Parts: sequence; C-alpha cells; structure tokens
Amino acid sequence: MNKKNIVVVGGGTGNHTTLSGLRARDCNLTAVVAMTDSGGSSGRLRDELGHLPPGDLRRCLMALAEDGEASNLMRRLFDYRFATGDGLNGHNFGNLLLAALTEVTGDTITAIEQASRILGIKGAVLPVTLTKSALCARLVDGSELAGESTIDLRNEGLDVAIDYIYLDPKAYVYPPVLDAIACADVIVLGPGDIYTSVLPNLLVEDVAQAVNESSAVKIHVCNLMTKPNESAGFRTSNFLALLTEYLGTRQPLDFLLVNSTPIPPRLLARYAADGQYPVVLDEAESLTMAGRIIRRPLLAPGVFVRHDPAALANAIMEIAAACPAAHADADRSPLVLDCDDFTPPLLSAVQYEASARLSAVPPPLTDDPGATLTVHSSDPDSG
Repeated sequence: MNKKNIVVVGGGTGNHTTLSGLRARDCNLTAVVAMTDSGGSSGRLRDELGHLPPGDLRRCLMALAEDGEASNLMRRLFDYRFATGDGLNGHNFGNLLLAALTEVTGDTITAIEQASRILGIKGAVLPVTLTKSALCARLVDGSELAGESTIDLRNEGLDVAIDYIYLDPKAYVYPPVLDAIACADVIVLGPGDIYTSVLPNLLVEDVAQAVNESSAVKIHVCNLMTKPNESAGFRTSNFLALLTEYLGTRQPLDFLLVNSTPIPPRLLARYAADGQYPVVLDEAESLTMAGRIIRRPLLAPGVFVRHDPAALANAIMEIAAACPAAHADADRSPLVLDCDDFTPPLLSAVQYEASARLSAVPPPLTDDPGATLTVHSSDPDSG
C-alpha cells in the first residue's frame, strides 16, 4: 500500500505543530510555508539582506528533523535565540544560518536544501513563493495596514475588523508547490493565524486554484482560541467562510477538525485577560461549508492552550486512512511527477506550466469520536 501524500499549508507555528506529529507517521510530508513574515529576527534579515523571511521555514525544518542525539542538538541550535550582543540580540541562530547559507549558495532554495540535509528532515519544506511581497490588510473603516507584523501585532483599534488582505506586489507560486498539491492525497489547512499565516498562501498566484482542483481530501484544523487582532468573536463557521472565500469556491471543504477536550478554567481566565476565547463550534452553519465535522480530543496538556501534535496527527491519519488514495488508479499527465512516494524537487525556476489535476469527492466519514472511521459503501466515489 502506497504512503499517503500529505501537504500541510500554513505558517511557522501551526505547521510546526502538525508536522511534529505527522513526522513519526508512515506518510510523505510536504510543508507549504507562507513567505510574508515581517517581524522579529526574520523581518530584520528580510529588510537588511533582501532575503525571504527564514523564520517560518526554520520552524518547519525543525519539526521534520530526524530523531537522534545529533539531530536533537541541531534542533536546539536552530531554535536558539541570542539575548544579548550588539546586532545579535533577538536574532535566532537558525535564521542566521539560513541567511548565511543563502549568501554562500546564492539561492534560497539551495539554502533550504542544505539545511534539510543538516537536520536530516523527513519530507520537504517549500516556500509558497520566491516573490518578495508584503502582506497588506484593509480594515472595514477603510484604513490600511502594511506588513504581516503590523497586522499581527496591532494593539489599537481592535474593534475595527479586517475587511480583506492582499499581497503587494503580486506573488507567483514556487512551481514545486503546484506539483505537491497535484499529488496530494490530503491537504491540511491550519491551524494558525488565519489572516497572517494560512490565508497568505492562498493569495499567491495559482495556489487557490490548485487546491480547488486537487483531488485531495481537504481538512481545516480549526484554531483553539480566537485572537483579538485577527479573529475576535470568530466561530468555526467564520474560519471556514474565510477559507472558502479566499479559495474562490462554493465547494465546501471535506472536513472540519475541532477539539473536543474542555479547556481548564484557570487557562480560560488567563487567556481571557488577553482577549482570547475558545472558538465556538456552530455546527449548523459550519456544515454548509464543510462536508463533515470531526471532533477529537486535541488539547495538549500543560500551561498553554495548544494542539497536541500526536493527537492531531492521529486524527489526520485516521481521516486519511478512511479515504481512498486520490491517485491510486488515476491517469497522470506527463507533466505531473510520479505521485507514489512523492517528494517534491527543490527547483529554482519561478514559472512553469501547471500540472494537470484531477477532481474527486471524498467519501463521508463518521464524526463520532468513539467510532472507527470507515468509507461508506453507498458512496458513489468510495470505490
């Protein structure tokens, strides 16, 4: 039986959680990473060196690093942040290494490839674009914000919601991203900041269309908590509505994956002090934009409200196992890479003919947390 090809789309934090869990599973992994980070160490390197921001790439590389003493040390080094030193204070070692590799090799993609070898990663990490583009937001009052960090960290006018986001200038897709999406059996969107981590990927030319036309099962992993500067008052349907809007389709996503574990009151109180509240599942409205809602205990133990990587991986693999492989018996265009045991190449070209893609509807699954997921034999596409 061929391994499932799983593509995870997002930023650094959300992708890191999902990839950390899936790394230990029997699947082929590809991370598609937003390239609009403009804050902190990444933003400084972007501004000073003219590179693509390395921070989210770094976190995905760390998540996919192999186990072992040497790799664990490299993972710690990649995550080390300097706390003192003129020019070094606030910089992350992994970001500096990626920047240095880019300078030495002259190519962001080669730098990622070399870092992947250093860490011995399982899978591939792909920037969604090689275009140096800024994320911008227009608010409902007509004002505009420029830069991912400006949107992400705004602490004034939080009662003024985001109307829409866009990239300036237009960004063009990094070609292997389209190959990965075309060969995917499962595409995971989220978790992560919806406006500044997940949706920016869909703003890149051809990405939304590729996701829409992919025969893969599409899963949205919903955030656990709202965020005052992006998603205040959001319910699950609000996240789904944004995804379908930026995908540019009326076709619902296949699955909405939500947490079923109650959040301890002490954590709720602490997060409420910062204006963050649990995302409420509004089932009826959500089912107009997602074929199935899957509830699973996804909350990690500890002092933060976070997804548990292993539990999240269990749920994703459960869905993947119950759905037929998207490419098992499909005729493939010569332009499409072999989808069996797919690992996308790290090509440096910036334009190419998009791969031919197939379209299929996944079978319905049970959303009962205690049940075993099975393909319904009555479904016309279950065979």
